[in-house]
Amino acid sequence: MIDRLLQLRQATEEAVKKVSDIEALNEIKVKVLGRKGELTNLLRGLKDLSGDARVEAGKTANEIKAILENLIEARTSDIRARELERTLLAEKIDVSLPGLPLQTGGLHPISQVIREIQMIFIGMGFTVAEGPEIESDYYNFAALNVPKDHPARDMQDTFYITEDILLRTHTSPCQVRTMEKMAPQLPVKIVVPGKVYRKDDDATHSPMFNQIEGLVVDQGITFGDLKGTLMAFAKQVFGEDVRVRYRPSFFPFTEPSAEMDISCVICKGKGCRVCSHTGWLEILGAGMVHPRVLLNGGYDPEKVSGFAFGMGIERVAMLKHGINDLRLFFDNDKRFLTQF
Repeated sequence: MIDRLLQLRQATEEAVKKVSDIEALNEIKVKVLGRKGELTNLLRGLKDLSGDARVEAGKTANEIKAILENLIEARTSDIRARELERTLLAEKIDVSLPGLPLQTGGLHPISQVIREIQMIFIGMGFTVAEGPEIESDYYNFAALNVPKDHPARDMQDTFYITEDILLRTHTSPCQVRTMEKMAPQLPVKIVVPGKVYRKDDDATHSPMFNQIEGLVVDQGITFGDLKGTLMAFAKQVFGEDVRVRYRPSFFPFTEPSAEMDISCVICKGKGCRVCSHTGWLEILGAGMVHPRVLLNGGYDPEKVSGFAFGMGIERVAMLKHGINDLRLFFDNDKRFLTQF
């Protein structure tokens, strides 16, 4: 029995030394040490030995089993280390080579124009205010001198959530909200950028678009202040050569009201297809704040006056960059967006 055990040990040691992969090593382990392996079969013969011979053979068998288990474990570690070394050599990276360039993001052209306009007005002493996009009928219409039966409501096709709650159609509600918070403090001097919503969808309109509103309230504010402010704005956005004109208009929250045009940025006022051969492009609406709006905001129209203006950001961006389709801003086409 002992001789057979020693022979098994020698044969196993030689076999283990020859293998070079884990799979073959596992086959040897199962063949020798498994439940139906050669060592197990030898141990079943212990019952046929006498007392002293059984003890001696059992001791030798346990020693050989421990030796073979340690040998196989050590050989397994050695093979895995060699395999790892070969893998690392095959997959090594030359860190001296230049890496792949990382694509960097950028501001959307609409965000760029919003920031540019904000910085222009901040430079004139304005502060930036914000208001909710889900608005009440009162702030969106009534407080701005647009009662429920006013025909001006027909000009703005509105998304209503309930009878009195809606998606704001302009950023003008922030005028009254800001005056309510500040009254009777003077001056009020804010610009209000933000998203607005109307049921429009074509090459020059979107159901969601961006506006920026301006409001100034103080003692002695005149239409001349409005014209000077907007002239300075237009020259900084479109260049010093731009010309400006005002046309009478109607807005329920301003009186008098006007539309402001700039000389066509494409043909420089000579007339082209973009400006319908007039030489002018509409840019924004403006006017002196209506006395009722001042009252609703908490100010006495006999003591103070103010002006307000509002423009579509997409409209400014289209004119600034010569873009003819509003929907390009929302298509998320990188070929278009990376130009800015």
